[in-house]
Order: sequence, then C-alpha cells, then structure tokens
Amino acid sequence: MIRRLFLALALLLAPAAAFAVNPDEVLPNPALEARARAISAELRCMVCQNQSIDDSNADLARDLRLLVRKRLLNGDSDQQVLDYIVSRYGEFVLLKPRFSEKTLLLWGAPIALFILGGLALVVYARRRAGKPTGTPLTAEEEARLNDLLGK
Repeated sequence: MIRRLFLALALLLAPAAAFAVNPDEVLPNPALEARARAISAELRCMVCQNQSIDDSNADLARDLRLLVRKRLLNGDSDQQVLDYIVSRYGEFVLLKPRFSEKTLLLWGAPIALFILGGLALVVYARRRAGKPTGTPLTAEEEARLNDLLGK
C-alpha cells in the first residue's frame, strides 16, 4: 500500500521536473546560481507570459536564463542584470512591474476604483434613505388597519 502511495506521488511530481532549469545551465558556484534563480523568478517569459523564465521551457526563456547567468559571471549586480534585461525587452518582462511614472496608473487604478466604488455606495445609500419604500395604503386598507389597531 505504501509503495503504491509513493509511486502515485512520484508520478504526480514527475511533470514538475520538466519545468526546471536544464542541467547544462546551472552555474558551478552555488551562490551565483541562487542569485540567478532569484532573478529568473522575477522575469516573465515573453512567450508564455504567465510564467517566469525559470519555469518555462520556451527557447526565449532559455536564452534569457543563459543571459542572466552570463551577466552574473561577468560581475554584474542583481540590479544591473535586471536593468539590462529591462532595457532590452521593456518593463513588460518584469513579473512585478516597478513603481514609476509609467506604471502609476497600473498601481493606482485598484485604489482609485476602490475609492470610487465606496463613494458610489455612499451616494446610493443616501439617496435611498430619504425615499419611502412600497406603495401608500389605500383608504380601505387604512380603515381596516385602524379597526385592527382599535383606533
């Protein structure tokens, strides 16, 4: 029973290895490889667009991974590597865009929409508060109600 469980677990996790960095890309220096992985996790695959280049099997993602490692081997800092790639591919290559004048709308839109939605709810509630609900009673209904209440 336990062997079957381990086999099922191994079969479920086997596809995850297909999205790993290829062995020929791995740097011999563990510290540089860790930096390369951290940078790769921040970069978008331009083919897949919803994956980091670390998770993608696309040829362009592989080229970007190799470029990141090459820049690190040349002595660039993490920020210099990111700046270099952004200068070549644009801000879209970042999975988490930077806060700047260009991305102000991107970062500010959710806040603005939340505030506008709250204001719309307040205005709607105030307008509804002064209006009576339902229809007024007819003379016959009012007389019956008075009889029931003993007036």
